[in-house]
Order: sequence, then structure tokens, then C-alpha cells
Amino acid sequence: MNSEFLNQGRFQVELTSTDMLVPKDHLLRLIDEHIDFSFITEKTKPFYTQTLGRPPIPPIRLFKMMLIGYLYGIRSERQLEIEISLNVAYRWFLGLGLNERVPDHSTISYNRNTRFKDSDLFQDIFDELVHVAIHHRMVAGRLLFTDATHIRADANNNRYTMQIIEETPRAYLKELEEAVQEDRAQHGKKPLPPKKEDEEAEPRKTSLTDPESGYMMRIGKPEGFHYLEHRTVDHKFGIITDVHITSGTVNEPVVYIDRLQRQIRTFGFTELEAIALDSGYLTPYVCKKTIGMNLFATIANRKTPTKEGMLSKSDFTYDPEQDAYRCPQGQTLPYNMTTRDGHRVYFSDPTQCASCSILKQCTSNQDMKRRVQRHIWEEYRERVQANANSAIGQMLLKWRQQKIEPSFGEAKVLHQYRRCKFRGRAKTQEQALLTAFAQNLKKITRYFASKASQGLEGLFLFIFRRYFVLATC
Repeated sequence: MNSEFLNQGRFQVELTSTDMLVPKDHLLRLIDEHIDFSFITEKTKPFYTQTLGRPPIPPIRLFKMMLIGYLYGIRSERQLEIEISLNVAYRWFLGLGLNERVPDHSTISYNRNTRFKDSDLFQDIFDELVHVAIHHRMVAGRLLFTDATHIRADANNNRYTMQIIEETPRAYLKELEEAVQEDRAQHGKKPLPPKKEDEEAEPRKTSLTDPESGYMMRIGKPEGFHYLEHRTVDHKFGIITDVHITSGTVNEPVVYIDRLQRQIRTFGFTELEAIALDSGYLTPYVCKKTIGMNLFATIANRKTPTKEGMLSKSDFTYDPEQDAYRCPQGQTLPYNMTTRDGHRVYFSDPTQCASCSILKQCTSNQDMKRRVQRHIWEEYRERVQANANSAIGQMLLKWRQQKIEPSFGEAKVLHQYRRCKFRGRAKTQEQALLTAFAQNLKKITRYFASKASQGLEGLFLFIFRRYFVLATC
């Protein structure tokens, strides 16, 4: 076949419009039909001047450009400009004609790095969409699931220096210190002296490329510089209600209570009844706080590491009246002291252990003393573990897997969320918020579209019954 015949369509001139070329069921068309982006203008007003300089790109168009990148997993802003210029649906969504020039990619970078820098704009935009979901009863706020996932930092694992990281004092440390001193006083022990400044953590690997990331070394996780995203999902439609970025070295429970309380304040979750968390959140502090908030806390259990063939802590029975443990052979382990990290320590009597038939299964210490620890807030953890072992708790943990794990999977597979697009915690937080915004937007849009189609079907059915069925009776 003649090549000129095959290529003649390239030079064919037609009278058309972008609206004629975009399918009626295209995602961007559905978003444009059902989502009102006017709140973007209101949120960005403080960042623009009305009298100086030339007219800027409309904020809604600028935000829609960024949204296209997150919806379709376009990692580079330079590539985003190219894709918009080639894709008719993208042009239609932005209100650009076929021959109209696409805004330069540097405009997005300038606004992110200069105009919107150090602001809560993206957090406010994310929260606004959650409020929309709440208004349309897509978020119940009665059962929340939380978990964390790692995101690979845009950093070379081989370029680092060893530094002592100055960590922000954790809010619960003061509460724990007061509880420890009170517990020691009740047991007739002297108060612990203030912690010395030289009792600091050992130097850690610090990236020369992205110093705010953390070098993660966890069993079953990839080793290297990462960030952690802490995500909360509502059970009703799987709407993401909170995302928060920390260094990869921060443990999940450290930020959980603060983020939970923020959601309650921001979204008015006054009817929150239950939470379901991964085993990484099973700490006495989280258990104490959630029970103190009158929540049915369900956290997956985790086994304490024990040498094979050795007796574990679960083989010892705690007697709350005597504040002592009892070993399988009936010996009492009395209270000895309370440590700075909040653990009560119980020791066995070595004179009795020396003649014990199961000594080798109990301890390998040469002094023949078995040590058992119990946190001063252990009772709260036991209540949470009882919740997890109940029928309701098992059901909630199953629902947690069905809601939050697919949410992470969707972000990483469809929205290029396996690796950070930018460097620094603040910019990674921006990526997390906009990725979650895109995921929520798809759910909300499709829900609105489904409701609208059901409404039309109901209207047609009513008309058919009213004017055709009754007419034949």
C-alpha cells in the first residue's frame, strides 16, 4: 500500500473542538462535571497580589496541571508539560485550545518553591476535599484504620556521613517520666536523677543528598534512605483522612496520637468509636491514650522474640495483688525496681532456681536469676490485646487489611509513589497530600457519577410507569 495514502490523514484539516474529542465517560470529564474547584481560588488568594505584575496563570488551572501529574503518575514537571501539549483530554480539562500554548513547567516549580513555600496550602486543599466527602456522607468518622508505608528517598545510599540526630522531644516523655517517679515512690524507691545530656543516641547515617530522610534498617523492609508515610483511612468508602510524612527512622507510634487528635479537631469526628492498627503501634502509650479516649482500640498482636526452647514472658503469671510474677514451678518473682523507660523489673530467687528442674529452659544467666519486665501501663496494652483477640477485633483487623493495604498499593502502582519526587520532608509531604488528594478525588467523582446515573435511571423508570404502564391499565 502506498505510504502517501497511509500518511494523508496527517495533513487533513478538520473543523472540530476538544470537547468533541474527549469521551463522555473519561475520568477528567467526570471530575469536571461533579467537582467544584472554586475553593482553590479562595485558598490561594493570600498568595497573589491584585495590583502588581502581569496577570498570573489562573490558580485553578495551575492546580489542575499538578493534579493531572498525580492522577496519571507523571513524575517530572517537564514531562508533564509535554504530555499536556500532546493529550487532548488534558488540554480540555485545563480549558486550553488545540493551538494554545501550555504553561511552562517552570511556572509550577516557581509556585511550589517560592509562592507556596512554608505554607499549609496543600494541607488545606486536602482537608477541603475530605470535608466534601463528609458532607456527602462518604466519611462516617466512626472507625479509622491507620498504617505506615516506606517511600524511597531521592538519595544515594552510598553518600552519607555519621551524625548525631537532634530529635524533637516527644510529648509523652514528660508524662512517662512523671509516671515512673510516681511508681518508684509508691514502691519506696528513690527518685531517678535527671537524664544526663551525654546520654544521647549513637551517630546515625545521614544522607548528604537528602539529610531529612532516614536510613531504614528493618526486617522485611528494603535498606536505605527512606521516608515514612503515616496514613489513616475511613472504613465507609476508604477515603483517606490523614497523611503525614516523617523520616524513615521514626517509629509509627511516635506521631499517631497527635495525628488522630488532629483529625478529631479538623473533621469533627466526635462519634469516633473504634480504631484498628498494625502491630507496630502496639505500645503502652498508644494503648493508654486510645483507651483514655473511650475508643475500642484493636491492634494486631506481635510475639516477643524468645530463644527457641526457652520460656517466654507469657509462661509467667502476674499477680496484681502482690505485684509479683509466678513462674511455672510456682516460685514468686517479687518487684525489684522501675526503670527510666517505664518498666517494672521482677527477679527470681537464685537459691531456689539453682535446684529447679527447668532452669536451662528459663535462663542462661550464670547468676541463675530470671528477669521479667512489666510496663507501668501494661494493663492498657492487655486490654487492647483482649480486644484484638475478640470476634469483633478480628473482624476489624480483617477490614483494616481490606481498606488500607489496597490504598497503599494503588498509590505505589498507579501514582508513582514508590519513590520521592522531591527532596526534603516538606516537599515529600506535598507529594503525599496531592497523591492522597488524587486517590480521594477518583473515589468521590465515581461515587457522584454513580449517584447521578442512578437518579436518571429512576427518573426514566418513573416516567415509564407513570405515562406508559398506567395508560395500558
